[in-house]
Amino acid sequence: MDETYNAEEKKKGFSKKIIAIIVAALLVVGGSVAAFVLITGSDKAQYFTAEKNTIEFMKERINERYQSEFDWRKQTEENPIEATIELSADYNDPTSGGYGMMNPQEIINNSSLTLTTQTDLQENQVAADIQANLGEMEIGDINFFLDADKLMLGLPFLQETLQLKDKDLGKLLHEADPTFPEDETIDFNSFFEMAKGLPEDDQEYLTEEYITTIYDEIPDEAFDSTDETVKVDKESFDTKKITLHLSEQEVKDILSSTLKKAKDDKRLKKIIKEQMEIQQFGLSSEFAGVDIDQEIKNFEKDLDEAIKGLKDAHIPKGLTSIIWVKNDLIVKRDFTIGAGPNKDEIGTLTITGTHLLNDETQKFDYEFTAGDATSKESMTLTGDLSWKDNKADDTIKLVAGNTELSYDGTETLKDGKRDYERVFSINSPDFGMGSLNWSGVATYDNDKMNSENTFAVEAPGVTQDMFSLHVAKDAKTIKKVEAPDNSSLKDLGSMSVNEMMQYFESDVMPQYQQWLMGILGAGGGLNGL
Repeated sequence: MDETYNAEEKKKGFSKKIIAIIVAALLVVGGSVAAFVLITGSDKAQYFTAEKNTIEFMKERINERYQSEFDWRKQTEENPIEATIELSADYNDPTSGGYGMMNPQEIINNSSLTLTTQTDLQENQVAADIQANLGEMEIGDINFFLDADKLMLGLPFLQETLQLKDKDLGKLLHEADPTFPEDETIDFNSFFEMAKGLPEDDQEYLTEEYITTIYDEIPDEAFDSTDETVKVDKESFDTKKITLHLSEQEVKDILSSTLKKAKDDKRLKKIIKEQMEIQQFGLSSEFAGVDIDQEIKNFEKDLDEAIKGLKDAHIPKGLTSIIWVKNDLIVKRDFTIGAGPNKDEIGTLTITGTHLLNDETQKFDYEFTAGDATSKESMTLTGDLSWKDNKADDTIKLVAGNTELSYDGTETLKDGKRDYERVFSINSPDFGMGSLNWSGVATYDNDKMNSENTFAVEAPGVTQDMFSLHVAKDAKTIKKVEAPDNSSLKDLGSMSVNEMMQYFESDVMPQYQQWLMGILGAGGGLNGL
């Protein structure tokens, strides 16, 4: 029985490596398209030029359609921004009833939440103010401020503004629990680094060192071309058919050299380590639950196992990728790779698809099939996108087995104002059927923007007008982020645990109780708070 168990475990482990091989093989032909200089008219150059041009063509169409949104995003990354978001809802259910004097429908329809934020990603600062209206109850002046060194909190019932510096956090936690190291702390700066994402120089390094290397290692002799007429969406095109075929040994050699490069790449491991440190906010491995140094060693071990696994893998027919090119754009694709632990257990991945791309419309139709001699699973992805005279009409559909996911959207853009109706739908015997309906309008004007959005759900027994969520947003560029008033500041980090407990018992709790009684009193109002 142990032998059977171990054999199954070994088989499962190997299967994961085969999946990694297939994904890596996809990177060979699909990921190495955007970061190299083409200087010849060879079949290899034309193949990757078509891949690169097809991707860039779609990116350009998206950029043209949403240029205002991309400009605003850049504005938020480079300048201080203030944004006010108001949330409210409509609830209309004739079957709902009140409980005593409380009617849920009235409370929901007369409630709102307003969040005002100020952010500066260049200076690593964020501030927020929360105002809430719950029926006739108003709650305001909940203030929050965070920068790379400290956190500040203002509460509506408290006269002082609370402050905690990241360097003091370990001391407090150690005093409360001696097993916690006194020098342990949370790096507040990590919150901002996460928002910024992978640094641009790291992105450029990974592109140049890996994608370009893979491109260079694919032999010129692996490509062949011929002229061929193909039909796409009932139209015939005279195309250049370019075939990339890598033998089993060529696939193994390319993947093996890439994995070996990654295993010995100190810069790559430094990038991984830095991103993991950001994810755990500077906490030590003991308290974050992740030993980064050990994870790097596991990374090296996994790459070693993948390299060794490549030697035993069977890729009997190698890798074949065929594209049909018209005007330097791909109109049709056929990709196949089969791999397995032995010649009798070969899993095959096939991708076939067509593109019909022009400035006003972009259509695509893809089928993904994976399986072996005993079973196969397939998934289709189709899309019909149009942007003409500043009007959009889009449909995207993903079908996997009996589950269908779809998107239907219409947009109009006039005088900088975008009106849109977007519907995300699901139809599945396992997950049911229904849709999320998103309608709204957005205006972008250089250093400011505003939008109004409504979200509603439709499903069996639920209509759109039963419940809807409204989100209104106004944002503008500001000079700087305003920190909370520190004229009456209570620095928690300068206190001992006992002093802090005494402060909360003698100062905070009485003010909170008085404030709460004001809310629960006649009228429930807290105007001015």
